[in-house]
Amino acid sequence: MCVTAVESRPAGGGTAHAFRAVGELGTSQSPAHRPFGARVMAFVALTKPRIIELLLITTVPVMFLAQQGVPDLRLVLLTCVGGYLSAGGANALNMYIDRDIDALMDRTSQRPLVTGMVSPRECLAFGITLAVVSTLLFGLTVNWLSAWLALGALLFYVVVYTMILKRRTSQNIVWGGIAGCMPVLIGWTAVTNSLAWAPVILFMVIFFWTPPHYWPLSMKVKDDYARVGVPMLPVIAGNKAVAKQIVIYSWVMVAVSLLLTPLGYTGWFYLLVALAAGGWWLWEAHALQNRAKAEVTGAKLKEMRLFHWSITYVSLLFVAVAVDPFLR
Repeated sequence: MCVTAVESRPAGGGTAHAFRAVGELGTSQSPAHRPFGARVMAFVALTKPRIIELLLITTVPVMFLAQQGVPDLRLVLLTCVGGYLSAGGANALNMYIDRDIDALMDRTSQRPLVTGMVSPRECLAFGITLAVVSTLLFGLTVNWLSAWLALGALLFYVVVYTMILKRRTSQNIVWGGIAGCMPVLIGWTAVTNSLAWAPVILFMVIFFWTPPHYWPLSMKVKDDYARVGVPMLPVIAGNKAVAKQIVIYSWVMVAVSLLLTPLGYTGWFYLLVALAAGGWWLWEAHALQNRAKAEVTGAKLKEMRLFHWSITYVSLLFVAVAVDPFLR
């Protein structure tokens, strides 16, 4: 399972510029100045645990839906551990590849490779180890379908998104977000060892959720991305164009989220939550578009309102996925 959500720390006051003079990224501290406790926390930070929380929120509820009740708790635990290790490996490898631009962006200036708390070689070995261990854990304790899906998500995120798309196209997050959609498939296959339309629909919900989740944050830190030449949509398009795309993706996302009930996978409770949460999302998306059309800039654009709501939205929706089987 790989990254869907992103870290929300906005650009700071230029702290990253101090790292530009570091000759070899990740070597700004000698081993003698790297305390053990801080080193442990640095390796944990490589996995981006706050992001993985959201991935697990989209994994576990789908297991309840697949089971139509409470799944085997041992299976849930193994799926969560395997998912954390897989996503953590992907995130570590992402940091290894992006260490050059991370050193130049205020938002990422405190990442372990930039500060030197972890060396590039250590990060690479750590990421590969997590990838191997997670795949074996999934395959030997859950099932091999879930294992290959998790490995596929990891490779897609690292190779397709990080290495190919991120620095070449403004549609990077649209297609790269596919990796972040995989947890719903993994959660379903962990229980059933097969696929069905329900996880595919939820996969599409996350697919259309990712761009309007990420683009508001990109609007906030677009100067960071522009500095390092990463063509996020807000870097190459104005706020009005970005907000229009956010509204379009938002409408499709909400429409897709409503398909589960008429297809018989969920009942009235999920439908009620999907309508209420989706309606509020659309309200916020259109409000952002209206402010962009009025050429509001700076803090008054309030683009982060939608970013923060997007996390609440996906949490509410998937909690409803888990609760709904008990109310039918």
